[in-house]
Amino acid sequence: MKIKRFRPNPPQALAFGFILMIVTGSILLSLPISSSDRTGMSFIDALFMATSATCVTGLSFFNIGQDFSFFGQIVLLLLVQIGGLGFMTIATLAALVFRRRISFRERLILQEAMNQNTTEGIVRLIRKVLLYALVIEAVGALILTIRWTFEMPFGRAVYFGVFHSISIFNNAGFDLFGMFADRRGSLMHYVEDPIVNLVTVLLIILGGIGFIVISDLLTYPKTRKLTLHSKVVLSVSAGLIGLGTLVIFLFEFTNPMTMQPLSPIGKTLGAMFQSVTARSAGLSTLDVGMLRQATQFFMIILMFIGAAPGSSGGGIKVTTFAILIGAMIAMVRGKEDIVMFRHRIAKDRIYKAITFTLLSFFLIVFAAMVLSTTEDFPFLGILFEVTSAYGTAGMSMGLTSQLTTFGKVVIILLMFVGRLGPVTLAFTLTSKSEKELFRYPEGKITIG
Repeated sequence: MKIKRFRPNPPQALAFGFILMIVTGSILLSLPISSSDRTGMSFIDALFMATSATCVTGLSFFNIGQDFSFFGQIVLLLLVQIGGLGFMTIATLAALVFRRRISFRERLILQEAMNQNTTEGIVRLIRKVLLYALVIEAVGALILTIRWTFEMPFGRAVYFGVFHSISIFNNAGFDLFGMFADRRGSLMHYVEDPIVNLVTVLLIILGGIGFIVISDLLTYPKTRKLTLHSKVVLSVSAGLIGLGTLVIFLFEFTNPMTMQPLSPIGKTLGAMFQSVTARSAGLSTLDVGMLRQATQFFMIILMFIGAAPGSSGGGIKVTTFAILIGAMIAMVRGKEDIVMFRHRIAKDRIYKAITFTLLSFFLIVFAAMVLSTTEDFPFLGILFEVTSAYGTAGMSMGLTSQLTTFGKVVIILLMFVGRLGPVTLAFTLTSKSEKELFRYPEGKITIG
């Protein structure tokens, strides 16, 4: 009897690749050499950190600058870089270096990884992805290095510049400033520093809009055209950043624990930074736990929306959000079609957007309900943590350091599903769908 060989479909191959990376990272991080005190960490803690890095989330109950050795920090950084670009992108780079032909099956996996609708030009896109990422990270590292040479030795400034540029561009949110005993966490020390703020915000935005949009912007001077995808991503992202900055500014303007002591420029920079970072990056210049509840809940909404498709950010994605808003506007105006920039949105895109949003919403609600019974923490903080994990935003109100073992497992699963996307995971777990041979008669039910 001939044994049928298992050949994973593209979503399954993508999921298995991430699992392999996470397991490998967990083993490396659990080694004594990865800890600064050489005692090692438990496997569940190593698994949590490896998942957070590979899924470019940034949640951590460790002080990265103090608790991890140089080796451990480099392992985290490599996981962030590979996880942000995608393991198939790195594998394609290796294949191109060794002049190996990219098979059609591998192109299908790349198509799935990059959220493309076709395999046409996918290898060319991967080359652009690698080039753009390296150039953007190098420029970011250079500027940050120059800035930090004014307050630390040159060698450390270079290391900090490279580490944070990669972490920020890939929307991971890990930082090393915990090694300084006289500083607060994340980038709070630089809340009024225009250079650190603007460079960080620009890196986050470039990492969050996706390589397809970056490619479109770079070719715009020649073509004078942007694709519908790029127009939607750029317009919705700009709108969310502007609205987020205004809302956070108004809510926190008089909060003595966050923005009240800051100068007018500091208040503006702080509001803008939180608006940008909430959708995927995980860094912060304000104490998230001290924000007003209205601000925290608003940030939950931003984390749920997330970044753009084809980026390292999570959430339901800005294009999905745009389709949902478009559907609402079309319904209110009595229109049958959703029209954006003089283009009608296909019905299958609308169904996918609704499915993706509902699956994400139900998953977050279910996880929050479960953790509210196992974790001793206010519900808003639990909802914040769950949404942050699923949206790979990496922000926390303090729950991460208090998670039980069960809570860590739940957050690990959320980070993994959030990076892959629930629809991709559903395709991974289900068998190949069969074409329907008939359709049922149409029925009508009352709505509203």
